[in-house]
Amino acid sequence: MTPKDILKITLNLVVLYLAGGLLLAAVYAKTSPIIYRNNELAKAQALQEMMPEADEICYIYEVNDETLEKLKKKGVPESIIGKLEQLKGSRFIQPKDTFVQTLKQYLSEAEVEEYKPELTKALQVNEWFPHGKHAEYFVAKKGGQVIGYIVQTFGKGYSSYIDILFAVDTNFIVQRINILHHAETPGLGDEIEMDWFKNQFKGKDIEHLKVDKTGTKKEYIQAITGATISTRAVAEDGVKNGILFLQKVLKGEVKHGTA
Repeated sequence: MTPKDILKITLNLVVLYLAGGLLLAAVYAKTSPIIYRNNELAKAQALQEMMPEADEICYIYEVNDETLEKLKKKGVPESIIGKLEQLKGSRFIQPKDTFVQTLKQYLSEAEVEEYKPELTKALQVNEWFPHGKHAEYFVAKKGGQVIGYIVQTFGKGYSSYIDILFAVDTNFIVQRINILHHAETPGLGDEIEMDWFKNQFKGKDIEHLKVDKTGTKKEYIQAITGATISTRAVAEDGVKNGILFLQKVLKGEVKHGTA
């Protein structure tokens, strides 16, 4: 093979890789907004199912030095950040769509639409990090009044971190729980997904989120046979600790977005 042949093959490969890269970039640019919207819709539906009586599932947004700094890191123009500085110290407990409309009172519609994902994400503070994993909590309202809270949490199971979503009323009594993701042992720990297990949590307060291995204390959470670790991960490490965190953040003992 001559040097000319090698150069020709190399050039053909470069052209092929560039064309493939451009094609992938074009597909991503077209599908990314669709995927984002679909994920947002699925998330909204999952939250509504946790507290179906609510007419609003609200995020918590704050304009402060930390959230403004996040905007800068996301590349939001200084002209927009300057307009938002007049809101420093403000907190908004609103659904995402309502907050977007609120922003349009201070920014132009074009500015909000161009930077909507960056604005809503950077100013959002209803976050916490159980076991170092990113999770969120939400405020449920009906007729403008708070009727409860929805919390995402993680529990350390036998073979995975269990991703849990649960709802409590304003007295911190559990209303529902759901298992979003796990990798527990099939036939044992994976029974955390079963209705008989999840239904035990309804009506439990924090004092009764304890695991009973004997099957005699019905006021507590009954352990899955052969999967006590998975049971504790959901009941105590997950839901109970999630409620404890929620109580602290509502009392101001823990700052929004930093726990």
